[in-house]
Amino acid sequence: MGRILEHHLRARGRSVRFLHGGTPPARRQHLVDAFQHDPDPAPVFILSVKAAGTGLTLTRAEHVIHYDRPWNPAVEDQATDRAHRIGQHRTVQVHHLITEGTVEDHINDLLARKRALTDAVLASGEGALTELDDTELTALVTLGTR
Repeated sequence: MGRILEHHLRARGRSVRFLHGGTPPARRQHLVDAFQHDPDPAPVFILSVKAAGTGLTLTRAEHVIHYDRPWNPAVEDQATDRAHRIGQHRTVQVHHLITEGTVEDHINDLLARKRALTDAVLASGEGALTELDDTELTALVTLGTR
């Protein structure tokens, strides 16, 4: 998907960089530095969430667009957080590209439920689980057809 986006944007004259799992470490730092300091007013940096790793800071980012959502909400949060680092002085907008009725749409629903459960547990501790009624607890642990 990253290669498709890269090709599409380059064909329209956009400055594009693409960091993926096969990017060698030296090239990776070069890509980050170029994005951070490029004079182009609207550079695009496509990153695979699996390739990013620790220490990646993109304080020049103004938009984060998630287009192939992972099943784990923490992975997506970490990807978003790369643009919310110390030194960021811009407002960062986060967008999710989701086509209705697709696997990504179902993943979006799953992530929303996971986030709600995580927030409930973290906000009030594991005791939040004891506050669930039988229907809510059953829904939490039952595999559905949805």
